[in-house]
Amino acid sequence: MTTSTAADARFAAARQVADAVLLEGYVLYPYRASAAKNRMRWQFGVLVPPAWGPAHGEHAFQRTEVLMEPKGDATLALELRFLHAQRRTVQQALAGGGFTDVDELHLCDRVLVPWDEGAEERVELSVPVSGLAGDGIRVPFARPARDDVEDVRGADGRTAGRLVRRTEAIEGVLRLRAVELDGAYRVFRLTAVVENTSPWTPADGSGADREAALPRSLVAAHLLLGLDSGSFLSMTDPPEWAREAVAACENRHTWPVLAGEAGRADVVLSSPIILEDHPAIAPESAGAMYDATEIDEILALRTAALTDQEKREARGTDARAAAVIDLADSLPPEVLERLHGAVRSLREATGPDGPRQISEVPDEEAVFRPDTPWWDPAGTADPARDRDRVTVEGAPVGPGSRVVLRPGPRRTDAQDLFLHGRTAQVEAVLHDVDGGVHLAVTVEDDPGADIRREQGRFLYFQPDEVTLPEDA
Repeated sequence: MTTSTAADARFAAARQVADAVLLEGYVLYPYRASAAKNRMRWQFGVLVPPAWGPAHGEHAFQRTEVLMEPKGDATLALELRFLHAQRRTVQQALAGGGFTDVDELHLCDRVLVPWDEGAEERVELSVPVSGLAGDGIRVPFARPARDDVEDVRGADGRTAGRLVRRTEAIEGVLRLRAVELDGAYRVFRLTAVVENTSPWTPADGSGADREAALPRSLVAAHLLLGLDSGSFLSMTDPPEWAREAVAACENRHTWPVLAGEAGRADVVLSSPIILEDHPAIAPESAGAMYDATEIDEILALRTAALTDQEKREARGTDARAAAVIDLADSLPPEVLERLHGAVRSLREATGPDGPRQISEVPDEEAVFRPDTPWWDPAGTADPARDRDRVTVEGAPVGPGSRVVLRPGPRRTDAQDLFLHGRTAQVEAVLHDVDGGVHLAVTVEDDPGADIRREQGRFLYFQPDEVTLPEDA
């Protein structure tokens, strides 16, 4: 077993997504420590000390199991990555010398406040697959406690205060084992367990809570696994012959997916966040905003609109928050325009002759429109009387009518496909400003139909996506 001293090139493409996993939710808009959403920190991949976790519904370990097909004398490279929380307090310089703890220290460009920073930690190793047979290997690791002090100077160059960072000791262990499976193919089940073994125990009657456990935890823990020769099998879309073996794999508190460049299968990212195979960061993203579930354009615009005082508070919260503020303030118009959206590809639709690719976005057929819209003065119908009815197969359909859902390929998504052939009740006939007609429906036998009616949360179909039931 050897320890890697440089970043493995095979992990380069996967590391961008791994970085997003590592820092997801690290600091959220409006990027100030005082914001309510930034007071509950780090929900993903937190491995707490074993003496604290079980009693509080959190976990001290992650277990990853994947299938791999190593070739020859293949070597497995591994990176365990996590954040180590370090508690930062703020002290103000006293006129007579010395320092005192304060809740805020105002400087010309920022407002410093107490905060938990996250320092990236890695455990790297490289081991022959043959060395993982039998009981496998056990790799303990530890990070010592330490105190760091950083002086803070004011605009006049004098010491205005200091930041005191306290890092608690943590201990952990990484266990690796590979077992060759019976069958026609040379396939191994790789098991990788990451465990927090820190001996810290809350003192009796101390009232220690999650805030006390976090500095002794592995935060946002995840694994990068790579083979120098061979490949991994997809755990979400395995070949037919491997489905039973994949189903027998036990993954606890983590989700392994193929990572790196599309078309390759030599890297796996085992993440506490559910991802698809070969996840990627949108190329339009100008930088990390620590909220991958949000839209970059919205975050950038709202961040740029913060007041100067809010920006000072954000800059004093964390260096990463300060970088977001600077990024939002410096985005040129052409980059901001690129965040507005991009078409990657057009979705596949299924027609009578099997799958086909839509070559252009439907225009006139995209929305059902009657021959004469209800608002057209040339129409003969009385809008006040007939607006809540629409004709389906020659019969009027309105609130209370029963219909059979027949979604077609033109506008169908996965949810619609599950409802194909189901009978539903029409709750309302809706007209949009462009003359389109939409049916709001609830599915019969849906146990939540009454709640949907109370809350006005319906499913929507167009009149040409429904038919009348045979008993109508």
